Amino acid sequence: MENGMTNANRTLRGKYVVITGATSGIGLAAAKELAAQGANLGIVARSEAKANEAAAQIKAASGGRAAVDVFLADMASQQSVRRAAADILAHCPKVDVLINNAGAMFVTRQLTVDGLEMTWAVNHLAPFLLTTLLLDRLKESGHARVITTASHGHKMAKKGIHFDDLGAERLYKSPQKLMGGPTLRYGETKLANILFTTELARRLEGTGVTAHCFDPGLVATNFNQDNGRLARMTMAVMRMFARTPEKGAETLVWLAGSDEIAAESGGYYRDMQTAIPAAPARNAEAAKRLWEISEEQTGIRKTR
Repeated sequence: MENGMTNANRTLRGKYVVITGATSGIGLAAAKELAAQGANLGIVARSEAKANEAAAQIKAASGGRAAVDVFLADMASQQSVRRAAADILAHCPKVDVLINNAGAMFVTRQLTVDGLEMTWAVNHLAPFLLTTLLLDRLKESGHARVITTASHGHKMAKKGIHFDDLGAERLYKSPQKLMGGPTLRYGETKLANILFTTELARRLEGTGVTAHCFDPGLVATNFNQDNGRLARMTMAVMRMFARTPEKGAETLVWLAGSDEIAAESGGYYRDMQTAIPAAPARNAEAAKRLWEISEEQTGIRKTR
């Protein structure tokens, strides 16, 4: 990493970190650094082949010292997320840090096997469900942390989350190409990441578990590469101005291990500093409403 973080190095040694989206981009960069700083990892991925390849890279970054477990899950399937959570609980006697990093954006409106809009399901409901299912194990670990990768893209959702259009049917019919359906929907899900963190922090008060989210900045990754030629061309131009995955992962690693934020919860960060998100991301009532709707969409009330 580009900045030495001795506090993180001391704090992370021997900790167990579960991270999604760690087979490429900032997730892989962060996982390598976490392992190098002494953490053991459980990576959650859809592809077993990619996960095993990433696990080998992560272990090598630790000089072979870190334990790296692989858990398989398709974040677009709630059954798959539940299965992964059960595997984690069966395998891991403690989870010190949960990092919700997996994310995607879909140019066309698609539905998951659960009948939910794809970008919403992958970016928001999957981390909501995984976090909720692992909460008791996190609480048992004492001073645990939940970290979610948000984005400056949340500012695109200027009117907040359209709770009356959760399936994004109207959004995807938007006539505007640049700020139309896919982009606005992505912005809504990143806004949801911040509101989720706010409400999670409120609900975790007094438990020893804290919640944090961050903006990694514009990072040169393979994000948005499966959405057609125009999307790939757009990302190619953006990468000219982007930071490296290692730079984008700095704040994530810092949040996982820094003593500086041990007493804080519910914050939004950028470049290892507290940042102020857009006004819709500071709406406590919207955060509560989002939580209740997320419980309904995941059926979590029926199982807890």
